[in-house]
Amino acid sequence: MYFNVNFIYNDSNRVMNSKRGLKNRMKNDLFILAGPTAVGKTDISIKIAQKLGGEIISADSMQIYKYMDIGSAKVRADEMKGIPHHIIDIVDPDQSFNVSDFKRIAEQNIEEITARKHIPMVVGGTGLYINSLICCYDFTDAGTDQSYRNCLMELAESKGKEYVHDMLKDVDYGSYEKLYPNDLKRVIRALEVYRMTGVTITEYNSKREEYVSPYNLEYYVLNMDRAALYNRINLRVDLMIKSGLIEEVESLKARGYNGSMQSMKGIGYKEILYYLDGKITLEEAVELIKKGSRNYAKRQLTWFRKDPRAKWINKDEFDSDDEIVEHLVNIIDFK
Repeated sequence: MYFNVNFIYNDSNRVMNSKRGLKNRMKNDLFILAGPTAVGKTDISIKIAQKLGGEIISADSMQIYKYMDIGSAKVRADEMKGIPHHIIDIVDPDQSFNVSDFKRIAEQNIEEITARKHIPMVVGGTGLYINSLICCYDFTDAGTDQSYRNCLMELAESKGKEYVHDMLKDVDYGSYEKLYPNDLKRVIRALEVYRMTGVTITEYNSKREEYVSPYNLEYYVLNMDRAALYNRINLRVDLMIKSGLIEEVESLKARGYNGSMQSMKGIGYKEILYYLDGKITLEEAVELIKKGSRNYAKRQLTWFRKDPRAKWINKDEFDSDDEIVEHLVNIIDFK
């Protein structure tokens, strides 16, 4: 999605464009800023975009949904500082959206942003979305077995996603460690590929040079002291409640959206739904949101550590976000 706002330029944009003139024209530039929830990616990315002439592509699996603003910590128009943002508010909460959809739209955004001679900046914490752009994850030549897929789907429904995920232990431990139970589609595909070929997806990745990117890539991950991060998460949840998260979920319910939809299973939404349905108290809902968010942050960090191309930025080593911005602007070097 393209927000029709005036774009901000400055002198550093001209400097960056001169550096880009020396790069390999066969690949488009791509800047990525990832990190766990609540680490502060939004503010830093906007400041970097202002300095480098960037446009931001959101890699957040919840911010794609309309009407879901507070619980997804969606950037507001007045916070964008004139920087165009993409892949935000593009589907209704009852519509399906998967990683293939993200990849298709993001790749188009990257081409269009590059054509405007701006820097495409992917910013977010959904690792699968990011990897869809910068990793080789195409296994279409392995064939399909629809009956086996259906069987695994039935197992997931009857025994749970964790049960199907555990099936990977014996046949593809690398995928077992890499994938999460909730990533059921890819778990099933990993099992299917092994059944069809006798070769694991991990081996496929090795053969396909998984970490060879189609872009001139600058990939950074923000991190900070774990206790401080968890405190930020807890404070953010409290602020969400004060800012109207309960009213937001009530509004979603009034529109006909319910807990069976993927969007409403997101952290912050399912717990408030439980509260509104009288299943738990508000205090219990808030604590569940905080715990779920902390656990999610831990999983995000584990995910990002697996990519050897990611350069880690420890926020604790800087006095302010502005120092981080200046540091990144100075070391970004598209070749």
